Amino acid sequence: MRFSGAARVLCGLFLILMLASCGRGGGLFGGGLFGGGGGGGNVFENEMSAETREQLIRAGALPDPNRRTFADLFQNQRDPNVTVEVNRYLWNASLEILDFMPIEAADPFSGVIVFGYGTPPGAGRSYRATVYVTDPALEARSLRVALQSRGGPVSRETARQIEDAILTRARQLRIREADL
Repeated sequence: MRFSGAARVLCGLFLILMLASCGRGGGLFGGGLFGGGGGGGNVFENEMSAETREQLIRAGALPDPNRRTFADLFQNQRDPNVTVEVNRYLWNASLEILDFMPIEAADPFSGVIVFGYGTPPGAGRSYRATVYVTDPALEARSLRVALQSRGGPVSRETARQIEDAILTRARQLRIREADL
């Protein structure tokens, strides 16, 4: 049976990748003499001194735990405890639009901003608000505003107008940043 040129190239690439993953120093896919790229390793590896481990890593007998491999591209490296999953344009627009209210609490990791009572310019009624930025997307579904006056909750239409103003400002911030 005869193979076409493309089939030969694909078979050759497959063999190269397979052989590269069998190397002693971690190889292309993180394999190695002691069981991989630092993922626990062998009993002997855990009992050796740090100096001996460094010497073996430099000699290529142990895989370097800091070495990046091809397989690392497909792993989720983000730590959910330190990543912010809110849209920064919505966050900043909320702070700008509601700047007449004092900030009582803000948590960028959960996307909650709690504002205290403040009176908008040109109005006689004071309001307080809680803004929820729930998603990293710049969309209406990513933003919720709970608005309250001293007399109790305000109409949903008023809260929707505040949401619209925040969304409009967020889009303006994004466009302004894209033009730079």
